[in-house]
Amino acid sequence: MFNNINEDALVIDALQMLNSVNLSYLVVKKGDEFKGIFCERDYSRNVILKGRSSANTQVKEVMTNDLPMVDTADTVEHCMNLMISHKARYLLAYNDQQFVGVITIHDLLRQVLSNKEAVFDHSMAEQLLSHEEGRKIY
Repeated sequence: MFNNINEDALVIDALQMLNSVNLSYLVVKKGDEFKGIFCERDYSRNVILKGRSSANTQVKEVMTNDLPMVDTADTVEHCMNLMISHKARYLLAYNDQQFVGVITIHDLLRQVLSNKEAVFDHSMAEQLLSHEEGRKIY
């Protein structure tokens, strides 16, 4: 995976890697073990706003390690509800208790846009569409 970083890396190196891979997060590992993620929000909230230096702060000191987890078989709707309830932008995806990747809000939105009929329960859509709005279109 090209967006992995060691938990002992410096934040400045993580920022340079974020820039080079053009992503908003990096997967933080210690060897092959998943430890968390480092994202732009971690940098702004845990480095800049706390007066730390990116040149001498390690990723493990500021990373996020308490994200909601989903199974690879979970639905997009379940993932969206989990993100909303946890106010999270990322979900950790597992398959048989093994970490397989990160799901972002952008991943879910792409899925919804490409498969809009299959993502949501048809009965829910029908209920929403059948609700009379008094012919207002705004």
